[in-house]
Amino acid sequence: MKRMIVHCEPGSTEMALMENGNLVEYAAERSQNRGLIGSFIKGKVVNVIPGMQAAFVDIGQKKNAFLYIDDVLHPHLEKQPKHKPSISELLKPGQELVVQVIKEAIGNKGARVTTHYSLPGRWLVYMPTAGYVAVSKKIGREEERQRLKTIGEELRSDEEGLILRTVAEHEDRQAIDEDLTMLRKQWAVIMDKAQKASAPFLLHQDLSMIQRLMRDVYSPETDELIMDCPDQAKEAQAFLRAMLPGETPRIVVYAGETPLFDHYDIKSRLEKDFQRKVWLPGGGYLVWDTTEALTVIDVNTGKFIGGESLEDTVFQTNLEAAQEMARLVRLRDTGGIIIVDFIDMEREEHRAAVWERLEKSMYGDRTQHHILGWTKLGLLEMTRKRMREEITIFS
Repeated sequence: MKRMIVHCEPGSTEMALMENGNLVEYAAERSQNRGLIGSFIKGKVVNVIPGMQAAFVDIGQKKNAFLYIDDVLHPHLEKQPKHKPSISELLKPGQELVVQVIKEAIGNKGARVTTHYSLPGRWLVYMPTAGYVAVSKKIGREEERQRLKTIGEELRSDEEGLILRTVAEHEDRQAIDEDLTMLRKQWAVIMDKAQKASAPFLLHQDLSMIQRLMRDVYSPETDELIMDCPDQAKEAQAFLRAMLPGETPRIVVYAGETPLFDHYDIKSRLEKDFQRKVWLPGGGYLVWDTTEALTVIDVNTGKFIGGESLEDTVFQTNLEAAQEMARLVRLRDTGGIIIVDFIDMEREEHRAAVWERLEKSMYGDRTQHHILGWTKLGLLEMTRKRMREEITIFS
């Protein structure tokens, strides 16, 4: 069961997502500073740099956006040229084109944009020019994967691409078709605006933080949305009914005297989970250090002495650490290179079990990530896509 807790104040919204009683996601959004990820913008090429195989595009922000050549070539690898051309053959200064933001401006770097367009719906992601069908890797049964792929191939046109999302598992063809129809209409509106607008111009902005969460993870059969803002609760109900016709969403408007986040103990949990030193349930602890290049997580046994032997104590601590680390990486929205210094284990099967625990615990994380494995120094290495600035906890 998931519980989405939303606290609203004038000009800002905070969201906490709990799964089976555990705090797994936190996000904050200021209404005047809504993010651009997923947005479509008609931009203008400012300069082209062949040495970097990249171009800088004016999208109406303080810093020009970065467009790499791989994001200009055809989105289907099989349709790309065998020898990569110079970007100067594809783009010229002053040229106007539609781009989509895939990474927010961070620090001194401008946003990153692409021409590999994608529009996420409830059951699928629509890619108007990709030319292929894919199915979420999280759908394990081959029979179901093949069913969804067949539906996708039958529904798409020659140039269109579709990705069937994890939530599409066991969904019927009609619901998927309706989702695709809605996304096609959305794309047509974007293209119509692009023909009439002068660059730079915002053509389409992705959903708000709360709407994205409802679109991506909300299940009306099991999940609950609790909000302390009646007006936004009405909007959320209308959004869910439009997205899930025939369903009755469970939305609770909180009116208690205690502030909503205090009632569910969210603030104190966040303060504990965002510390440099985080205690594990069994008495061990993690030390969390972040630099510009990477995040290093150090695992320590601390007060835990419950194993039958030193190896068993170390193994149990590392298992706990792997599970808790997966939750915290998702909660903190940690991105980039992540190095984990687990406590040294003698037995290879213990190392394999810790890797497996981490992999299973990361399953619910919707952000793209890869567990690369153990280095020669016995460190575990993984990467996680970072698309936004570090999380700020509103006071």
